[in-house]
Amino acid sequence: MLKIIHKMKEALYLDDSYLKEFEATIKEVNNDKYIILDQTIFYPNSGGQPHDTGKFIFEGKEYEVVYVGKFDGKISHEVDKEGLKVGDKIKGIINWKRRYKLMRMHTAAHLLSAIFHDELGALITGNQKDVERSRMDFSLEDFDRDKITELIKKSNEIIKQDIPVKVYTLKKEEALKISGIIKLANKMPPDLDEFRIVQIGDIDTQADGGTHVKSSKEIGEIVFLKAENKGKSNRRVYFGLKD
Repeated sequence: MLKIIHKMKEALYLDDSYLKEFEATIKEVNNDKYIILDQTIFYPNSGGQPHDTGKFIFEGKEYEVVYVGKFDGKISHEVDKEGLKVGDKIKGIINWKRRYKLMRMHTAAHLLSAIFHDELGALITGNQKDVERSRMDFSLEDFDRDKITELIKKSNEIIKQDIPVKVYTLKKEEALKISGIIKLANKMPPDLDEFRIVQIGDIDTQADGGTHVKSSKEIGEIVFLKAENKGKSNRRVYFGLKD
């Protein structure tokens, strides 16, 4: 979960996850439908968070953005038809309903990972967030469904406190002094000068490159869906959100 990333100046979502529209110039067009811009608010598929969808508008014509990925350090937008050229100045609009649900899911995942880590010493071994339901894999010896539901209940009590969520950058040496800054199992710190940090009050501080809400209250309520035993010391927890 939670891909660690430094600041990319063209990735506007790193500074403001609430941007819904933007204007940009096309820098590259590959195979007629893979578009690279000078700046973007579209989040690329990464770190367990799905890509944004939406559209580009150019000279009154709409191009649906069906996939966004990051390749060779560049954010590439796949559109549904040909026609866009290098130098075109487009307006981009994301599917905000989808993005906002993923922001809530991602912040909920941070909160859960913090609670599971603090209470059980669990680390994250895998995760995948989605609009309707998400999953997290934890390194846990015991498969205790009652304990899982108890921790989710505790997380929901924290959510109600309306705790602010801050996003900022730290030099690597400062970031690595923070206990639990990386909650991924078998994950070594990346070779970066700066880390982007997401902090939920005094509950959790993690290095992360995804999009998040500004307050825990925006998450709503975490709903426990099911838990699975995925082998030795690996427990999978599925959850959703109540609007």
